[in-house]
Amino acid sequence: MKKGMTLRSRTRTFVGLLAAIPALALPAAAGATTLFGSGSSAEQPILNVLFRGYSQAHHHIKFNFLPDGGNAGVKDVQAGRREFAVNTRPPLPSDSGTTQFKLFLDGLCVAVNPSNSLSNLSIAQAKDIFTGVDTSWSQVGGSNLTSTIDPVGRNSSAGSYTFFQSAVLGGKTQSSNVHPVTSDGLVATAVHGDPNAIGYVGLAHSGKGSGIKPVELNGVACDTANIKNETYPLFRFIWGVVPTSHPSLQVENFIEWVRTSKAAGQIISRAGAVPAFNK
Repeated sequence: MKKGMTLRSRTRTFVGLLAAIPALALPAAAGATTLFGSGSSAEQPILNVLFRGYSQAHHHIKFNFLPDGGNAGVKDVQAGRREFAVNTRPPLPSDSGTTQFKLFLDGLCVAVNPSNSLSNLSIAQAKDIFTGVDTSWSQVGGSNLTSTIDPVGRNSSAGSYTFFQSAVLGGKTQSSNVHPVTSDGLVATAVHGDPNAIGYVGLAHSGKGSGIKPVELNGVACDTANIKNETYPLFRFIWGVVPTSHPSLQVENFIEWVRTSKAAGQIISRAGAVPAFNK
């Protein structure tokens, strides 16, 4: 979707045959409407503050979000289990029955334990590590270690897994020595606790206090400036996903607010991501 387009003027690209979503029988506060979403755990820190900000401005709207992974969230929308999803990889042909919108920008950072002197990797080196070609830090220039590499990645329910597989691994599957976990927070925890580890996480999980050290990729740092100007190799859009058939008007209003409002842009920036369309 081009910058500046609104939901009202969009072209529905992903056309499917889903019926209207049935009413979700989960409790809501009296007089309130609860919007049920699922998807990216990587973006949950940003989403939580966006949900809170929107509810403060629209007191009758509440949110119930299940962080089961971006790919899983799309399946939830396709099956009518959730009204919207948030994903960290671009739409795929398998996403039929959904319509997807760019929300904001993020970066997928590759990070090591702070005790590792490594400061830069090429995309080719990252591919070799996560496909099991390089299994010792002695094979990686710039590291002070000679021990076995302990790579940590996301599981296949995560949009970040699919994004990394496409952008870094050239479509290949992660090696069997990659430990798959269910959230970016768990990746950061594993890398923080293991001097030999390396992993990939969203920008919000890589800052001060995370206990991990992002490295440059192809000489470009994973930071807000390089993500905003789209020079960091693993910059990515975060996508909002709704059913093509009978989407919730309240969900569409929320997505439009996230994409375009000044207030949402300020929230996105403070939470550790990068506004793309907000004025």
